[in-house]
Amino acid sequence: MANWLVKTEPDSWSWDDQVKQGAKGGEWTGVRNPQANRHMREMKKGDRVFFYHTGKEKQVVGIAEVVGEAHPDSTDAAYPAVDIRAVEPLAKPVTLAAVKADAELKDMVLARVPRLSVQPVTDAEWKRIIALSKG
Repeated sequence: MANWLVKTEPDSWSWDDQVKQGAKGGEWTGVRNPQANRHMREMKKGDRVFFYHTGKEKQVVGIAEVVGEAHPDSTDAAYPAVDIRAVEPLAKPVTLAAVKADAELKDMVLARVPRLSVQPVTDAEWKRIIALSKG
């Protein structure tokens, strides 16, 4: 099982919107960056996903799960999409500033390439984000 982080502008698609999709989840569309698309093609059913709000918030807000592997994006079949469902919100959101300030997360893609919309997360990074979310 792999870990990922997906980013979204909460004014366009928020954690609450994702939660409303229910247990079935919904299609994660609109990713056009080639590197992010490669990551989406690597996602497997059951993989864990951090849900990150961009814009003014810049914070990890929840945990989701891949429920459908890469398939043509319904908004443009030239690109891949995956299906994800919300699992649970984080106890406390973890900000980008907190990630960048944490020595254990200095090599995390989010700290180094914060604009990449779909990125891998190591097991150690996953555990550290969870720990930070618990205070």
